[in-house]
Amino acid sequence: MSDLVTTARAATDAARPHLVALYRVITGLLFACHGAASLFGVLGGAHGGGTVPAGSWPGWYAAVIQLVCGLLVLFGIGTRTAALAASGSMAYAYFSVHQQTALFPLQNGGEPAVLFCWAFLLIAAVGPGSFALGSRLAR
Repeated sequence: MSDLVTTARAATDAARPHLVALYRVITGLLFACHGAASLFGVLGGAHGGGTVPAGSWPGWYAAVIQLVCGLLVLFGIGTRTAALAASGSMAYAYFSVHQQTALFPLQNGGEPAVLFCWAFLLIAAVGPGSFALGSRLAR
């Protein structure tokens, strides 16, 4: 049984950088889609099909952060910094917008903000994984 555990551990250790990269790509893509929807009205648009007015606080700035940081994380360029900025923006969104309505995310509609906040904090902590363009550009 010990050999099976050792083999399984070796396989998961070998796959870890690729799984982290997949997590990074999916999270970055979803975040960038939120920004694109709010800025350009694509993918259903912001809040019922429209766009966020340019320069409006905090919606337009949040959408720019979502698009730019989402793309940077997606491609693995400046991943830790972009992920930390994205995490902070989602923490701000939760505490300034959602928590005023109710205490818990399920009650105040803040579940996406909380999930993105913690997802990006994890990416900032563990790094981009494999297939990051930032590491290729650094060479």
